[in-house]
Amino acid sequence: MDDDVQIGHSPDSDDAFMFYGLASGRTFTGDLRFDHVLRDIQTLNEWAREGRLECTAISVHAYPHVRERYAILTHGASMGDGYGPLVVARQTAGPEAIADGLVAVPGRMTSAFLALSLFLGRPFRHIVLPFDQVMDAVKEGRADYALVIHEGQLTHGCLGLAPCVDLGAWWKAVTGLPLPLGVNAIRRDLPEGRQAVISRALRESIAYALNHREEALEYAMSFARDMERATADRFVGMYVNDWTLDMGEAGRRSIALFLKRAEAAGLVPPGGPPEFVD
Repeated sequence: MDDDVQIGHSPDSDDAFMFYGLASGRTFTGDLRFDHVLRDIQTLNEWAREGRLECTAISVHAYPHVRERYAILTHGASMGDGYGPLVVARQTAGPEAIADGLVAVPGRMTSAFLALSLFLGRPFRHIVLPFDQVMDAVKEGRADYALVIHEGQLTHGCLGLAPCVDLGAWWKAVTGLPLPLGVNAIRRDLPEGRQAVISRALRESIAYALNHREEALEYAMSFARDMERATADRFVGMYVNDWTLDMGEAGRRSIALFLKRAEAAGLVPPGGPPEFVD
């Protein structure tokens, strides 16, 4: 139906938290009905190549591959402000050792993979595994290093693994900006009025969650993969915050710089500056 909007996001606690206002019916939706399509980010990145959903979460790394179909919404971004995906191992190591080793990664289209590629400055050997299996690969000796996203950024120590590099801290040190990881994208072929209603609905959902934190966190716990509440609370706070409500000029600049450097390194297809929708 014309009033139905399929909106794609991952079944993770941070995404569940930011979409709580919409999912619970507590915030503005205009005349639209939102159908929440929950899939892993790799699937959503691939679907975006086809333009399957009107609004969808994607990795920033995926944007150059879908820019002809989608623009980036300024609401709903995940930014690592001085922190971010980690490379972990059984013992600490420097960039040269990482580049010479075998890294278990959660997908080649993740922003974490692009950030590690920029950090190392050269291709590195890797195996692709589901995000929740990369640390086990190191523990079991199937890989030397793991590129860790999601809650593994907080729980790797429980597995006896040590951080080698924090890619968000590295990006902040070299650029002064937050590391852009995920964004919500909206299809370019939608009428401007419909884009505006969807954008407003998303912003109000995020604002509601931030203003009703305990209520929204309780809902997000059902997506927290057995995390303790304190860990889930900390993880949500890392990736649903003021940057998520509105990335602002600094967030836009960071995305543009991240992709510009990736383009210069031949890691993403050329295409010029990203397009944003408020």
